[in-house]
Amino acid sequence: MNAEELPLHPLTTAVLELESHVHADGWDQPVRLFALARMAELIEREPALAAAMELDASLGNPDELIPVEQEWSAGNEQIDEALAQIGWPDQVVGTAIVVERILLPPSAEAELEGEKEMTELVEAAVGHPDRREVRLAAAVLRDGRRMCAIRLRDKDSDDDVLTGVDLLPGLTDALALTLD
Repeated sequence: MNAEELPLHPLTTAVLELESHVHADGWDQPVRLFALARMAELIEREPALAAAMELDASLGNPDELIPVEQEWSAGNEQIDEALAQIGWPDQVVGTAIVVERILLPPSAEAELEGEKEMTELVEAAVGHPDRREVRLAAAVLRDGRRMCAIRLRDKDSDDDVLTGVDLLPGLTDALALTLD
């Protein structure tokens, strides 16, 4: 069996599927927050929801992570501040978030140091010629496992989505706190 045939960990699969799910709605999406549940447990605890989602444990891996989208209403709060107000019940085995951001090279960040107001910073970042737009997907499980995916808008291909455990440590740390 070569590396391409090895099955992905359910968390990696969930992150890639979430990013792809949000990607299907196009770019310029709002923040999307998800609770993660194991398929078998979700079917047992919430049969009506499982039926509505057309889940069938006999057709898939019972440890598959099923995302359940949650309402996100953080308003103007920073993501980490909004996440700090969230707590999940014990039945939720993990959580995930998908956000879009603008990345600037360090040289561009230095140019913006004088900007005081957030609106001025955002306008400067959006208009900067070296900006890169990205979609970030991050997930954590109660057992501590983490996974992230990053898609660049200018390399908008499923083959170019990057994955890794430590790609977004600040975001995964904030997500992990919601599970405590």
